[in-house]
Amino acid sequence: MKSSPASTITASRVLDSSASLFAEVKTHAPGPQGALPITPEMLLTQPSGNLFGLSQDAGMGWEPSRLLDPEFLILSTHGGLRAHDGRPIALGLHTGHWEVGLLVAEAAREFRNLHAIPFAGACTDPCDGRTQGTTGMMDSLPYRNDAAVVLGRLIRSLPTRKGVLGIATCDKGLPAMMMALASCGSYPSILVPGGVTLLADEGEDAGKVQTIGARYAKQQITLEYAAEVGCRACATPGGGCQFLGTAATSQVVGEALGLALPHTALAPSGQPIWLDAAVRSARAMLRMTHLGIATTDVLTDAAIRNAMVLHAAFGGSTNLLLHVPAIAHAARLTRPGIDDWAHVNRQIPRLVDALPNGPQNFATVQVFLAGGVPEVMLHLRRAGLLDTSVRTVSGETLDENLDWWEQSDRRTALRNKLRELDGVDPDQVILSPDEARKRGLTATVCFPVGNLAPEGSVIKSTSIDPTIIDEDNRYHHVGPARVFVTEEAAIAAIKQGTIGKGDVIVLICSGPAGAGMQEIYQITSALKNLPDCKHVAVLTDARFSGVSTGACIGHISPEALAGGPIGRVQENDVIEITVDRDALHGTVHLIGTRDERFSAEEGERRLAARAPREDLAPHPELPAETRLWAALVQASGGIWGGCVYDSDAIIQRLHLDHQPQKHSLNPLHKEAR
Repeated sequence: MKSSPASTITASRVLDSSASLFAEVKTHAPGPQGALPITPEMLLTQPSGNLFGLSQDAGMGWEPSRLLDPEFLILSTHGGLRAHDGRPIALGLHTGHWEVGLLVAEAAREFRNLHAIPFAGACTDPCDGRTQGTTGMMDSLPYRNDAAVVLGRLIRSLPTRKGVLGIATCDKGLPAMMMALASCGSYPSILVPGGVTLLADEGEDAGKVQTIGARYAKQQITLEYAAEVGCRACATPGGGCQFLGTAATSQVVGEALGLALPHTALAPSGQPIWLDAAVRSARAMLRMTHLGIATTDVLTDAAIRNAMVLHAAFGGSTNLLLHVPAIAHAARLTRPGIDDWAHVNRQIPRLVDALPNGPQNFATVQVFLAGGVPEVMLHLRRAGLLDTSVRTVSGETLDENLDWWEQSDRRTALRNKLRELDGVDPDQVILSPDEARKRGLTATVCFPVGNLAPEGSVIKSTSIDPTIIDEDNRYHHVGPARVFVTEEAAIAAIKQGTIGKGDVIVLICSGPAGAGMQEIYQITSALKNLPDCKHVAVLTDARFSGVSTGACIGHISPEALAGGPIGRVQENDVIEITVDRDALHGTVHLIGTRDERFSAEEGERRLAARAPREDLAPHPELPAETRLWAALVQASGGIWGGCVYDSDAIIQRLHLDHQPQKHSLNPLHKEAR
């Protein structure tokens, strides 16, 4: 057996250093040459922090004569450490943030060229793909709030900033960045979406490849095949995944909000057109400053609705039902609720054919070449479904941006490039409303209610296998409950083949209080890629990715550990699920037990009479910080409120729970009285 390099490391190699290092130690240095460009008025009126900041800027090497140039902060989710030739020195947690530092550098150079001073900071982010099926997933959604807090604190820690440029890519870092930018208020802020990775010439996309374990367990693939496709799935070293999951949908939403420049979402990471977005965004920041455009001028209730409209038109990830309200809350706007989402999804046609919604499943980079967000917006504008009077970070209204896009060389060249590279007609990727109807594209999101989900739930109705949809475009399933209180137990049952046709997997204790509202992609993706499982439904108080498939109903509220009736379901209870994909109406009911059938109303009565299951409990490895997060978001409007921290609501709750006793704090008061 070959020995490990670590076995040759002696104590001497750990403790001793080269003697030459000692001789080079110094205690003084000449310091930067020149003088600070300060005035008597500055010395008399400026805070000491502003003055000391100039000293530090000079100490870091900025030219003293330019220290009074306007200052702009560039924040990113950059992770890992790249050598100049691109080779890794230290890996990031995912490809999405691996190349983001290149965007930071491009924007910074442009700021400097335009006589502004760039500052850069970062709060890196985790990967939902890397943490699937692990305890790391319990930190995923809570991380978003923590990162937004950290990014917001970094923004405020540069009091002399004139504006903030945020660069981010993936599932939680990008929503966190948008929350932080939304809080900028009277300062301008701009988002640079971090782009997407490319498809491998041969192999599988980053969504499907995450199912190699389940498929191997079912003997659908060989070890050699799994090893090869797993190696090449992330075909380029940077960018978010190739499918329209949470990362890609968040980029779309950022541009739809007017917070990013037109046609910057979903750009191919690492390529010149991707770098160009950072350069132009730096210019846009200076233009916003000159025009006096603040973040509050861009982020409005109309902008939030436009983002919801684009989410529906793209058929985006259900995770944005958590993130869009959180962005609205950070901007001090009205948070959209479940009724608002339902209304938008009934009104807005789905126009984009992208992984995983189909039918042809084009990759995100192909959606970008077909025209991306502005191309979809052209169709929506013609249909009168957008508010195009809103202001955007380009300095122009959305209407003016779309006029530019429609006649631009960029649009013509990139749509032709898609035909040239892949032989794909861009009008088959982004369809007109009439063509979308002809092709059978239906709205994506539906919100089932019922005696098991009295406060609501969500399903991506387009993800249900079309072969189990009836001629009226409806899904109907009745089956026995298979109850699991941990994700580990559920995935083990799937791999072992103990889940049968017609079963309803009921995965509970996975909501905020149980497991941090973990994302259960490994379960839904396994069902997607195992043909015998298309007749298996899933009910859960967890969340699921935009890559989900089958009848997966998530966000079930209240969650099991909050007293929800889903926590009273017993093994082999009979559950009925209906989804009308045209009317976007759905139900999820208990209608029987192993021995009898009854109405939904009777099911409601029986659930109320039952005691909660005895095995209900948070995951034994749930972090204490996640428990605290769950309690805070419950006090702030819960999952339908965006899982935010509402300071006013939390403080009020604490105040009510801890009213002071009505007695004097003076120990002599009684005697004096």
